[in-house]
Amino acid sequence: MQSQILPSRSALVDRIAMQFEYGQNLITLLGPSGLGKSYLLETFITDKYSDFNKAFVQVSARMTDAQFMSELLEQSFRSPLIDHTLSLSDNFYQLAKSQNCGPCLWVLDGGRHISDEMAADLAVLAEKSPTTLYILIASQSVGQFRNAVEIHLEALSIAESKQLMGWYFKDLPLDEDPIFQTFLKESHGNPSILLAWQPEEHSAEVKVADKVSWRLHLITLMLIIMLLIIGFLYKSDMTKWWQDVYQQETVESVPTAIAIDDFKQQTVTEEPLETPPQQQIVQENTDELAVPRALKQANKQENQNNVAAILGSLATEPKALEDGDTVQKQLDDEPKQKATTESVTAEAEQSLPVDNAWFIEQSDNNVVIQLLAVTKQAIAEQFVTEQQLGDFAKVYQTRRNNKLWWVVTYGNYKSLNAAREVTPTLPKAVLNNQPFYKKISKIKQEIALLDQ
Repeated sequence: MQSQILPSRSALVDRIAMQFEYGQNLITLLGPSGLGKSYLLETFITDKYSDFNKAFVQVSARMTDAQFMSELLEQSFRSPLIDHTLSLSDNFYQLAKSQNCGPCLWVLDGGRHISDEMAADLAVLAEKSPTTLYILIASQSVGQFRNAVEIHLEALSIAESKQLMGWYFKDLPLDEDPIFQTFLKESHGNPSILLAWQPEEHSAEVKVADKVSWRLHLITLMLIIMLLIIGFLYKSDMTKWWQDVYQQETVESVPTAIAIDDFKQQTVTEEPLETPPQQQIVQENTDELAVPRALKQANKQENQNNVAAILGSLATEPKALEDGDTVQKQLDDEPKQKATTESVTAEAEQSLPVDNAWFIEQSDNNVVIQLLAVTKQAIAEQFVTEQQLGDFAKVYQTRRNNKLWWVVTYGNYKSLNAAREVTPTLPKAVLNNQPFYKKISKIKQEIALLDQ
């Protein structure tokens, strides 16, 4: 018996044997090339009728009728004397009288190469054989053999197609792989096409040799990001220092102007007027109140170089000068400048690096969900940001058809079932792209294409 046979083919072998038991001595197995007729004939002659005298002939286009007759009779009888002037049926009758060959099973592959005269002779033998004779012929021509039971060989289903490929190929892609699904559909259940699958055309050999190019790129990218951050911070500090110096100069000039104006007012007020002593006391008190409180506080804080206190006192006085308004406007604009600088820094920190190194470190059997594949990195990064995928999203770079591609994946799961449980929780816009699952081993093979 054959080592491996599909369930549908095994059932067909039993069906052919049942037809022989019901009295049908000539059966034709029909089907196009590549469906596995020869394999089924070998299974039948090996597994069924072990007590029969068996003969198997592979008929070819170059085989003559005399050679075909000799092959059959030599496998059915011991050292037969064949008369080539007689037909197959006549030689079989004469040899059966001289030798008792017992029940016979003839299995003929390539029936389309059998001539019409030989086909008619086989039909006569199957009907009027002096001994039990079962004839099974594989052919592509309908109606070639008279009074023969014709059984059509059906194509394999998708499940049996994957089962057949699993016997011959150890590492098949996942069922959700679109390339693998397309190959299964276009093969139409033909075993010859299924066994022509070439995994090397759909994957790349992962080289174990140490490659430092990706490390160098990663270090360069990190240095550029650090320099950008330092530049933004340095710019912010310089702006703040310049504002502090400018404000200090403006504030120092304000108390001097106020003191000169107050001194003039006091000089005019204290001109020699003859006033009673009580009015003089009241006038002195009034003059004392006329001195701005901001000037007194500024004089106290001037020795301590406290610029913030001077600005606070000037802001509360109704006699604030135009220079003081300018200082206040600069103080109001300072938080806005800081917010702008921080937003630019945040945007620089949100740029997504290529995660090829992360994928190389993962286990080959882990599974991720592929969400998007584009030829521009900016589109991949925008997709991750808009969908709010967070740290679960990873982007790796590969090469296809001499073009660089950026592929967005989600998660890292130890089994396919774990990945399938997470898929319904993804955003609706992501699910509309019909994400599918991919092994880490396949991603490593695609990353290796960058070095080729």
